[in-house]
Amino acid sequence: MTVNPSDRRFADRDDHRYGATASQKASLVAGIVFLVVGIAGFIPGLTTDYGDLRFAGNGSMAMLLGIFQVSVLHNIVHLLYGVAGLAFAASRLGSRNYLVVGGIVYAVIWVYGLFFGGDHPADFVPLNSADNWLHLILAVVMIGLGIFLSPRGAGVDRPAR
Repeated sequence: MTVNPSDRRFADRDDHRYGATASQKASLVAGIVFLVVGIAGFIPGLTTDYGDLRFAGNGSMAMLLGIFQVSVLHNIVHLLYGVAGLAFAASRLGSRNYLVVGGIVYAVIWVYGLFFGGDHPADFVPLNSADNWLHLILAVVMIGLGIFLSPRGAGVDRPAR
């Protein structure tokens, strides 16, 4: 049987190869970075004041790279984001959704940090000014990558004819 490259049944196969598209590669890289950050948050030396690491809340005074306030919960969230990035890199649609939805979640965390970060009693995830800036940057970058690397009308997002 000869395969016609323009046949939609075969064109979408590449979209399901792990890391085949730009958005899948972006999800893969984001997943790896989040895993590394999540692991680093548990390593004394990379995390200063490691003895002050708490499960949650603004009482955790541990600082990743001496800059970003972290807790056990914060590190676990990074690890989960990393695993999700690796998993969603398996498809174009999944990777786009991971990047866009993940970016939206980071935008919400940024807004949360603006109002409840620091010494606020509702701060269950330790957030300092550096965390807030990083969350804003992550939100913009992830949403941008999700939108521009995998346009909604491309590939598997379009229904088969």
